[in-house]
Amino acid sequence: MSYIASLDQGTSSTRCMIFDKSGAVIAIAQKEHQQFTPHPGWVEHDAGEIWQNTQSVIKLAIATAGKKAGLDAIEISAIGITNQRETIVAWDAQTGKALHHAIVWQDTRTADFLDGLSQSDKELLTSRTGLAIAPYFSASKINWLLNNVDSVKRALAAGTLRIGTIDSWLTWNLSGGLHITDVTNASRTMLMNLQTLAWDSELLAIFDIPLAILPEIKSSSEVYGESIKSGPFAAQIPIAGILGDQHAAMVGQACFEKGSSKTTYGTGNFALLNTGTEIVRSKHGLLTTVCFKFGDQPAQYALESSVAVTGSAIQWLRDQLGIISSASEVETLALQVKDSGGVYFVPAFSGLFAPYWRSDARGVIVGLTRATTKAHLARAALDAICYQTMEIMEAMVADSGIAMTEMKVDGGITANQLCMQLQADVMGIDIVKPLITETTALGAAYAAGLAIGFWKSTDEVKSQWRQDRRWQAESDEKTRTIGAAQWKRAVERTFNWVE
Repeated sequence: MSYIASLDQGTSSTRCMIFDKSGAVIAIAQKEHQQFTPHPGWVEHDAGEIWQNTQSVIKLAIATAGKKAGLDAIEISAIGITNQRETIVAWDAQTGKALHHAIVWQDTRTADFLDGLSQSDKELLTSRTGLAIAPYFSASKINWLLNNVDSVKRALAAGTLRIGTIDSWLTWNLSGGLHITDVTNASRTMLMNLQTLAWDSELLAIFDIPLAILPEIKSSSEVYGESIKSGPFAAQIPIAGILGDQHAAMVGQACFEKGSSKTTYGTGNFALLNTGTEIVRSKHGLLTTVCFKFGDQPAQYALESSVAVTGSAIQWLRDQLGIISSASEVETLALQVKDSGGVYFVPAFSGLFAPYWRSDARGVIVGLTRATTKAHLARAALDAICYQTMEIMEAMVADSGIAMTEMKVDGGITANQLCMQLQADVMGIDIVKPLITETTALGAAYAAGLAIGFWKSTDEVKSQWRQDRRWQAESDEKTRTIGAAQWKRAVERTFNWVE
């Protein structure tokens, strides 16, 4: 029996999951990596550490699968990769070493540079890419590396500089030098033309980025090359699927048709709505992006809503405040109180994403009284996840004209039953969780498997989707309306903090 290996390189950790033909998980291995914040608003990862962790989790997953199912590495039919999208790595093609810490999607160091762009450049960027003018995306990060890091400058002069998102970094290392990305990741750089699906010379000129240092853009599902025998898989296995994490979750949730949508709860929250082959421009602060492209088939597009801080707010309670010792404890703590006691927590640690796009915003906690306890703060953190999700879904409904009666969800926080019930209550709709919640890794596996015929069609993939749990709203409309209004008041308090 053969299997598909999926690498899921996220903001907080790296995982390797091995799936069988039914989409069931045979093995999983995961390892967290460090988060570096050398200055306010700066967020970095060690790309070398990520590659080391990737090798470790591959070997551990294979070993675990071997014990469970008698699996040998050679029985893996294909490798899929999914990743944290806008995060940028620069490395030297000769040494294979990263030249600087990876600059993470949450990083806001380039806000001033973007503010200084001409209005005509901003309009061109938005028109060609479907993205907001924000430091979230890759192009300004690449510009910063080219202008501020001596080792990057030297590699550029020597012709050995390579730059890409994390998928490119992993593929380069797994294959022994293949420099590629897929259309979903490329669509998040602010350098790819949404219509042509190619790097755009005018956009490159705005950021002064040479084309030669960028990866070749491929589809999300095709055989790109093979892993090298000396690598962690210890075999030549087709690398056949690449998707940005949120796009992978769409595939994992079988959102193949126009009008289908999902919300992923991770470090941040991300909702996508499949708009088919039509490029829909948002009027409510959303992004237009490539949803996926399978081989020679036409690209499908999506509207996307992005929230910067959801799950990482729970990490903040754990790591900075110390009011919980593990993320799973937040539910128990929050259940000690019936509500947040009028406390609202807006975790704008590095600005706000959709629908506001305010890099000047910073986090606030409002409504504190002498009676406020750590349980109220925990409840307010869960409320914040739900209210932020509510706002982006409201914008999505407004742009698409599609009324929402339920929302498919996935990601780690969906294990928190209180949070999911609060989400249903805040939005007044059903919240639906699939049997396999790690849909990001599953989506990358599906993309790789479809490329080699492991799964024959998207219809076969869709038939495997199963519901695990459904939460229905228990709140009344008056309570929802008051809560939403108070939340919006709290959000306004975050504006104009960074001048």
